[in-house]
This record gives sequence, C-alpha cells and structure tokens, in this order.
Amino acid sequence: YPSCDVISRSVKLINASTEPIVIDRLMSTQIDFDHHGYQMSTFTGAWAREMTLNHMETKCGTLVNSSTTGVSSNRANPFFIISKMGTTEEFGSCYGFNLVYSGNHYSAAHVSAFGKLRVVSGINPNGFRFALDPGQTFQAPESIMTFSKGGFGGMSRNMHEFVQRFIVRGIWKTKERPVLINSWEAYYFKFTEDKLLKLAKRAKSIGVELFVLDDGWFGKRQDDTSSLGDWFVNTQKLPGGISGLSDKINGLGLDFGIWVEPEMVNADSDCYRAHPEWAVQISGFPHATGRNQMILDLTQEAVQNYLIETMSQVFSSGNVVYVKWDMNRIFTDNYSPTLRGREQGGFNFLYQKGLYRVLEALTLAFPHILFEGCASGGNRFDLGMLCYMPQMWASDNTDAYSRLSIQKGYSYGYPLSTMGAHISDTPNHQTLRNAPLETRYNVSCFGLLGLECNLVDYSKQALNKLSKEIVTYKKWRSVFQFGDFYRLSNPTLDSGTGFMVVSKDKKRAVAGIFQGLSRASAQDLILWCKGLETDKLYRLSSVAYKHNVKLFGDLINTALPVHIKNGSLAQHLISEFYQLEGEKETHLVSGSVLMEAGIKLKQGFMGMGYNGEVRLFQDFASRLYSIEMVE
Repeated sequence: YPSCDVISRSVKLINASTEPIVIDRLMSTQIDFDHHGYQMSTFTGAWAREMTLNHMETKCGTLVNSSTTGVSSNRANPFFIISKMGTTEEFGSCYGFNLVYSGNHYSAAHVSAFGKLRVVSGINPNGFRFALDPGQTFQAPESIMTFSKGGFGGMSRNMHEFVQRFIVRGIWKTKERPVLINSWEAYYFKFTEDKLLKLAKRAKSIGVELFVLDDGWFGKRQDDTSSLGDWFVNTQKLPGGISGLSDKINGLGLDFGIWVEPEMVNADSDCYRAHPEWAVQISGFPHATGRNQMILDLTQEAVQNYLIETMSQVFSSGNVVYVKWDMNRIFTDNYSPTLRGREQGGFNFLYQKGLYRVLEALTLAFPHILFEGCASGGNRFDLGMLCYMPQMWASDNTDAYSRLSIQKGYSYGYPLSTMGAHISDTPNHQTLRNAPLETRYNVSCFGLLGLECNLVDYSKQALNKLSKEIVTYKKWRSVFQFGDFYRLSNPTLDSGTGFMVVSKDKKRAVAGIFQGLSRASAQDLILWCKGLETDKLYRLSSVAYKHNVKLFGDLINTALPVHIKNGSLAQHLISEFYQLEGEKETHLVSGSVLMEAGIKLKQGFMGMGYNGEVRLFQDFASRLYSIEMVE
C-alpha cells in the first residue's frame, strides 16, 4: 500500500503431503534488524484503563506482547512499535506493526547472542495446535507493517491512513458519524419506554442525531443474570416492541440504534435451556462464568446460523440504523464438543472464523447500519473487528481525564474515526471525578462525539452549553473525524497533553490542550501547532468560554460589595443567571509562526485579579482553538 507506506504480509501453509500434519506455531511476519539499539513500545492495561504506553529497550533476551484471553484483549493490544532509542513525535526511525485478527496473538522482540534484533508477530502459539489434513491449507492472519523516519507521529499517520482507506469498509468508511446519546449511564437496566422518550426528546432539543437503547430491552432482563440468548422484546418495558419505540424516536426527529451481545448466553435463558451444548464449557468440569454469562460456541455452524437469523430479526424489527455489538467476558474454557480431540487446539482460531462469518453475513445484509464494536470497552479493539465495524467503543471508562491517556494510546495505531467517546455525568460513574463540562466535551471531540448521561436532570444552563458545543462540533466534525491527527509536545503544559487535527487540504484545523493538576505560578503556556502550511496565513481563535462564579468559591467576596456565603442559595441563584466571560484569543499569523514560535496564550490565573484577559485553567481544565487558512 504505497500511498500510506504500509506493507501487509501473510503466510499460507499448504499440506501437499499424503499425511496429516499439526501446526504448533506459524508467525505471520518476521523482520530482522542488524543491531539492537531499539525500544519496543506496547499498549497494555485492563478494563477501564486501556492502552497504557510502555517503552522497553531491546537489550537482551526476549520481550513479549501477547494475549491468551481468547480475544485481542485490553491487557495487550496487538499493535506495537519498534523504534530507535531517542525517537520523538517528529524525529527518528519508527516501525509500526499490527495484526488483522481478533483472537490470541503473539509478538516478540528477541536480541540474539550477536546483538541482532528479530521481531515476529502472529497467532499466539500458547494453547494453539491446528490439524491440517492432506490437501488442506491454513491461512495465517495478515500482519500490517509501516515505517516512518518522522517519529511516532509519522508512523501513526501512516497507520491511520491505512485503516481509514483499506480496513474500514462500507458506506460509513467516509461518512460523517452522528452525534448519539446512549441510554446506559442514564438508566442502566431501570428504564421504561416513557423514560427513554423523555431522554430522547431532551437530546433532540440540544442537537443530538441518534438515540441508542442499551442493555435490558430483551427477554426478562432486569440485571445481568438472565436472558442473554433470548433476543425477543421485553414487552413490559417496551409495549410496542422495537418497531413501536423506533417509530416514536423517529417521530422526534432522531435516528434509532440498539445494543446487542449476540456471542453470549446466560444459564437462565430459554436459549441455554434448549441448547446447553451451544455454550463453551467442558463437560464434567467446573465452569467459570464472567458477568454471569457463558460464551456461545461459534465453531459450530448451527450457532453461527442462529446468530445470523436472530440478529437479522432484531435489526429488521424496526428502523435500526446503528448497532452496538458488545462482548462482556474473556474465554476461560477453550473447547467444543463438535471438534475431534486433535482439533481442540484450533478452537480459538475457528471461533474467530465463525465470528467473522456471522459479521460478514450481517454487514452485507444490513449495509446501512453503523456497527460499533465493544468488548467491555476496549477488550477487542483490533483491525479484525474494524473490517466489519467502522468504530469501536474505546473504553467503559467515560471519565474525561482517564480518557485522555486511553484515547492517546489508541491514537498511536488507530484513527480518531474509530474511537467512540462520550460526554458523561459528574461525578463520573467509574472514578467519581468531577471534570468541567467543557473538558468532557473537548476530550470527546477527539473521538466520535456522543453522550452518556441523564439529560432529563440537567439544568437549562448546562443544556444551553451542550447545545452550543454540539453546534460547534458539527461545524468541525469532518476535520475531527477524518483529518490528520497530531499529538502535541508541550513542555510548558506541566501535567497535561495536547492534540490537533488538520484537514487533508490543510485549510482547517483544531487544537486542544488539556490540563491535569494545575500548578501554582506556572510558566507562560505556549501553544505549538503541527501539520500546517508554513507559508500560508492562518487565523487562530479560541472557542468561547464562560465561567461559573462558583468556581471561585469564597474568593469572589474579595470583589463583591456584599458577602455571599460559599454554597449558599444566593450563590446558586447568581450562578444560574450570571456567568463570567472567559479569555479570548485571536491571532493572524503564518503557519511557520504557529508551528515554530508558537502562540503565547493569555496569562493564567494567579490567585487574585481576574478579568476577561486571564485564563482560568484549574484542575482538569482544557481549551479548544480553531485554526482557519486565510485565502
């Protein structure tokens, strides 16, 4: 793929002999380097803290990045980097690797006794044995490789271009993704049709385009202990079924989407009672459930056909234009009663093939549906799933500050157009952290903007703010979703980070800076941009901000003629009707000035003397800046 400096490579093993053979190990790629002056960078984590970046020097022995959980996993994403020591965002030799596969994977960097580095990647040999009869072939997953001398940033943009152009398929490949609201964190399992419609009506009023009904709509589902596998509507919650609800949602002017978890089954379900042999479990041995559920055996064609049939019924039962496809546990047993003894070692590989057959059938049958993959958040964020689902739910952790590092981690190998990112309530449901609404919005912009909150309980002030933010997002949506992405290096931002997206024609861009914990008496904050035309003129403008007077607490009494008690009703009433204007930045300069000299932003708050020229930048604050070429 010369247009994005990417090479794909695979291996096909053909048994041309007259005897059966067994494959114990077959890597998709091997690359040898003449010396070992490199580092291996991997992305590890767990549920709700995906994609933590790790740099490890390749000095001696073997560094391994692998998953044995049955999925590509949040513990070790299959994407990894080999770079020369000292590589930065802009400079240095950088090699990116990924695998078009959703199961157990293995990558290793080994330094030999002679100081040479060998890198391999492919299916994890741990627990893998595949029987190959005479005349049969085995096709290993494709390995994706890229190189850039422009550091981590150059390598990332190669990968982004490749994923957007050659992995993502269908009508949503280049189509702008809608602003959605998901019902999960608003109601969890405790919803009625009336509650859903109130939430949808409020969402429509602020510019949301798509309403998504999450878990709890099927079987007798009231919690996570029952009904997975029973994909018929719970008419107590939805009297008119999916059709009736989707018609009412459409009547409000919103599109309709739905959540499913097709690969799973509960013991308390009609599906399991009718077909216990469909669940992945070893007969006669204790079985470990995860989230009270078992995995359906997708090595069986009958199970595949059942999922294709039942999901087709769900997707055609109303005007469904979006599907969130979830998977909320990893594999503990790796066994199918339909596989012969010597075939059991191929269980996980055959499961992935069965899953891909199901997804191929459904995405071809419903080409208009926007599929979003999810596996307890980012437990299966990989190129295999992205071949069928243009976007993935990046993490169940919706805390804005946590999401900064999670989305930054993904950005090394995956474009923003693949990352679902939602504004949620505060205190956040996973961390109990309070973050400003502006920051929750700003972080979500560097992904696919959605909402995961109970808007019914929001104040008019918060709804007005959200409405204006969504209008702004739609104006810049094509840049956010399909522009070139840059991670901004900023030594003046003490405990934060910066992102930037630039349109392909370099005429429009958005930069964001994000604060961690604020530091008193910090140095001047400078914004350095990337990716612009050096000799073109640009106008940089700050997105307008207003500040709640509660932000100052008791300090506001130093400027008022009367005393206002902190936390009092009077303070609350003032904050409802009066807000402080934030600082405004407007600069007309060349691209070279923006990138090389940077823009020194307005002075930060120092403890006293606030006015409209002072930047309030408290813990977890952030700013967005729009940049437009002046013709």
